[in-house]
Amino acid sequence: MKKTEENKKENVAETGSASSVGVVHEELVKNLEQENEEVYVHKVIKVDPGQELLRIDKFLMNRLINVSRNKVQLGIDAGNVLVNDKKVKPNYRVRPNDIISIVLAEEPVDYFLIPENIPLNIVYEDEDVAFINKPAGMVVHPGVGNRSGTLVNALLYYFLQNNNGKQLDVEVIRKKSLAKTELGNVRPFLVHRIDKNTSGLMVVAKNEMAMEYLGKQFFYHTIQRRYVTLVWGDLKNESGTIIGNIGRHPKDRQKYCVTENPEQGKHAVTHYKVLERFGYTTLVECKLETGRTHQIRVHLQSIGHPVFSDEIYGGDKIVKGTIYSKYKQFVENCFALCPRQALHAQSLGFKHPITEKEIYFEAPLPNDMQQVIDKWRRYSQTIQETE
Repeated sequence: MKKTEENKKENVAETGSASSVGVVHEELVKNLEQENEEVYVHKVIKVDPGQELLRIDKFLMNRLINVSRNKVQLGIDAGNVLVNDKKVKPNYRVRPNDIISIVLAEEPVDYFLIPENIPLNIVYEDEDVAFINKPAGMVVHPGVGNRSGTLVNALLYYFLQNNNGKQLDVEVIRKKSLAKTELGNVRPFLVHRIDKNTSGLMVVAKNEMAMEYLGKQFFYHTIQRRYVTLVWGDLKNESGTIIGNIGRHPKDRQKYCVTENPEQGKHAVTHYKVLERFGYTTLVECKLETGRTHQIRVHLQSIGHPVFSDEIYGGDKIVKGTIYSKYKQFVENCFALCPRQALHAQSLGFKHPITEKEIYFEAPLPNDMQQVIDKWRRYSQTIQETE
């Protein structure tokens, strides 16, 4: 008896194989914000033994949903499509039993969004990329409960204004598809994200070719990313590496945690180095190998050093220190100065997607974090002087 389409899909999901078509096995599921801070799709296709010779771009168009031939060809040109672990050209003919690995940057954002005149701190910009120093409190892209006021809304306005050199009539734009009118070929293509209440550097691609090349660098972890954070406690070691799979918290779906079962969650690696010690708190540098949502916050909390003022992971209460009311008031004053997690994406570097030159930028600590760090430094010095 022939299997129904539903049974075929079920068979693919359970075994990763099927009898009559190439199988798309999502080794890394689409990186939505709920799972990763990086924005790309990784698929592995095992070609059926009976597959006829067919150009790889046509083959992939038949296998991938909502992916244009142009996008496939851009991915091939960027080296994001490998056959049996080797780069290929668009005219390569797929053969039986080939193993095809594809890394494609996620599709552009919804361009029926409304551009908003929100100030942006553009650190660097050229025809292909833009570096933005995102303030704490700004959501990166629209979602449930955040339809406006996001970085994407601001970038839409900025790109439109700079391309056209004229004032925007927002009421007119509300009725248009921005992808087909004012924006032309220049749009904000996200390749990664940072949390709403984390400040610091982000890079945005301005065209699909740049997006594909940057997506590849994020996937292969060749991006240089350095964060600075203030954490509770005095870390035992001057430096170290935290390795632990990160997944949804079993009781609180708004949180993530290091999973006890090594087969659950997603592989995550964070390297840290102590920059300065203040006794009850420590200034730490973190470098990421992977880009899971809340990764630094979850990893540091898992070793007993939550990020200072992090209300989700326990950093918004006194974790270390004395029982005296004067100390309690000091900490409350620090919380008031920095009422969000004390975490800043300070530097970002990568190979330019078009020129292939190494580019690197840093963003100074924002005032809220700098003031809190200064207060802890003075407090620490006072304690040392009295001992």
